[in-house]
Amino acid sequence: MASAVRNRFQKIKAGAKEKTKPSGWILPQEKGALGDEGTWTNIDMDVTPYERRTWTALTMAGFWFSDALNAQSWEAPATILAVGLTYREAIVCIIFGSLCCTVPLVLNGILGARLHVPFPVAMRASFGWYFARFAVIVRMTTALFWHAIQTYTGSTAMTQMIRAIWPSFLDIPNHIPESVGITTQQMVSHLIFWSIQFPILLTPPHKLQWFFIFKFVVVSITCVGVVIAMCKKAGGSGDIWKQEYKVDGAMRSWLILSSMSSITGGWATMATNIPDFTRYLKREQGVYWQVLFLPLIQLCLGLFGIISTSAAKVVYGEYIWDPLTLAAQWNGPSGRAGAFFVGFAWVIAQIGTNLSANVISCANDMTSLFPKYINIRRGVIIATITAAWIMVPWKIIHSAASLLSFMAGLGTFLAPIAAIMGADYWIVKKTHVDVPALYKARARYRYNEAGTNWRAVVAFLISVVPNLPGMAASVNPKLQSGIGGSRYIYDMFYIWGFTSAFVSYSVLSHFFPEPNTLIEETIPGEAAFEETSATEEKADGSDGGDEKVVVKSTDYEV
Repeated sequence: MASAVRNRFQKIKAGAKEKTKPSGWILPQEKGALGDEGTWTNIDMDVTPYERRTWTALTMAGFWFSDALNAQSWEAPATILAVGLTYREAIVCIIFGSLCCTVPLVLNGILGARLHVPFPVAMRASFGWYFARFAVIVRMTTALFWHAIQTYTGSTAMTQMIRAIWPSFLDIPNHIPESVGITTQQMVSHLIFWSIQFPILLTPPHKLQWFFIFKFVVVSITCVGVVIAMCKKAGGSGDIWKQEYKVDGAMRSWLILSSMSSITGGWATMATNIPDFTRYLKREQGVYWQVLFLPLIQLCLGLFGIISTSAAKVVYGEYIWDPLTLAAQWNGPSGRAGAFFVGFAWVIAQIGTNLSANVISCANDMTSLFPKYINIRRGVIIATITAAWIMVPWKIIHSAASLLSFMAGLGTFLAPIAAIMGADYWIVKKTHVDVPALYKARARYRYNEAGTNWRAVVAFLISVVPNLPGMAASVNPKLQSGIGGSRYIYDMFYIWGFTSAFVSYSVLSHFFPEPNTLIEETIPGEAAFEETSATEEKADGSDGGDEKVVVKSTDYEV
């Protein structure tokens, strides 16, 4: 036992010493089945091996329950009611906004399930070898911002857990300057939450299905419990159902459209990077269940939020949309016990959302950009340290609403990326893709010497440019008077962005096709894997038999 510990310690010490030099961070050069000779690759970017295709329709259900069950979904109706609409419009916007989002989720999800390649690789078919990196950077930046916000939200849930056990935790004296934007007590909660979240984030994606199911059970039971408890305290569900309209006419119509687009745009990241997850599916049928899962989860959680908030008005004299602020009102032995379980549920919820929507996506992006130095494990470490500490999320949360408006507007850039990827696969290439060519710098998907598909560039600009004046005005309200009718385009930024890019890319590709990229049948990547495996078996002197190929990888080493 002592010898094993000593050997382990010496190995760690030797590894740490090696990493004092840049060369010590270079990953072992794996022999890629599809990439160019001499280029760096790793299993995270290759076609997903058979033994990693472990996801089923049930896993997809758990995935969406994991992603959609978060504090932001609970509070979604609040932003709709705040602009002068009622619960009726909130319900309509949630349902149709979610349904709109399922269009790119299914289109791009099928791509991942059939080709078994991650988002950064899939983008090369439509954007070109080099321009695809632009799309990857946009998505990576968005994921980092949202990871920062979700992590800080999780730390507020941790505060409720701790204060439920030790009420004096809230009275910790502050020793941090006010200019930093966070108190000592909040920093302690943030550190504890991040420390618990960190090892869970390091779990390989193909092994996450049980965590998703665990989150679904815990958060669902807690949400139902909160609604029952608040209705019992209030003697009913309150009077929010009697609210009257505060806006009428055309203004109300535009607000409904804007709210629906905001719901759709809230899932812009997932609609773009869904191949990162569907690549692990055994069968593509699991993708179609998203059409049911997302609207249903969003609607249920939104209704829970409306009912508990309405009851809170009766009990506490004000509408409280934030479930953690609501739990903070509960004192006494039974109240603190309830606050603990609410805090625990939202801690699990925020970790699950970070896993499914932010960290793994960002890590995949880093891996594609720097395969020589970064695998998924290293990407996760870099992403969570950057988002949780370097980006100071407490300042993002407490900064002006203009910054949050800008972050919401990042969906403006993600909509055309998702649209172009979907249009290219379904309309232009008619679902036939040369998968091995996606891994070669000078194959058919390079398009030209610049490695850029000009049709994707034009479609991207057609989608984004009309939205820019409205986006600028949302960040700086002083610009409202100077943008005229263009603000209405931004009111439906995701719907316009996705539709315009999808149509324009399809039309441009029809009239100005790139013949070299159009093939009659899909060339799968699995054939290259099998060929490589057979070659390696012959080199080893083995006959192969009927055993499953085991892919050797250092993808989860640091």
